[in-house]
Amino acid sequence: MDADADAEALLVRQAVAGDRRAYGELVRRHQGRVRALLRRLCREDAALADDLAQEALVQAWRRLGHFRGEAAFATWLYRIAYNTFLMHVRRPSVRSTQAFDERRDDADAGPAAESAGTDLVEQGEVRRALACLSEPERAVIVHCYYLDLSHSEAAFVIGCPLGTLKSHLARALQKLRKRLGEDIPVRI
Repeated sequence: MDADADAEALLVRQAVAGDRRAYGELVRRHQGRVRALLRRLCREDAALADDLAQEALVQAWRRLGHFRGEAAFATWLYRIAYNTFLMHVRRPSVRSTQAFDERRDDADAGPAAESAGTDLVEQGEVRRALACLSEPERAVIVHCYYLDLSHSEAAFVIGCPLGTLKSHLARALQKLRKRLGEDIPVRI
């Protein structure tokens, strides 16, 4: 274990013991990636992602006594964030507006967006391609590519068997290749 991992383990032990400053430091270290995860899951809705991140970090503080160290603290935190996202999308009021949002996203992707630049991310092609994936497929791409988690870590966060994760990943990559071409960027 390196010095940074030792420092993180000490912070986790202190936070589990109720040290708010230690937890604050853990939040400082991980909140950016939690927000990035949620932003991608929320189709780049930064305000919603920030709200869900705050909710997830509060839930993590409340659940610290349940942290057993079976996974890295960051992985445990990503699982809480992902579950927070799932609870959000399962709310009836959210489901009723998703179809409208998807139609609006398609309308926003006009010729002006296409001519804005040559970079795939700038053009929004990747965002639109990710929006075409099912929720489980998008989650796998976000966890494996954006967060750079191993397949087993991503399966833990998402709460699915490793084989299921690999199936979702294969289908997602196939859909992305069809939509974006064979040259999918290393960082989707």
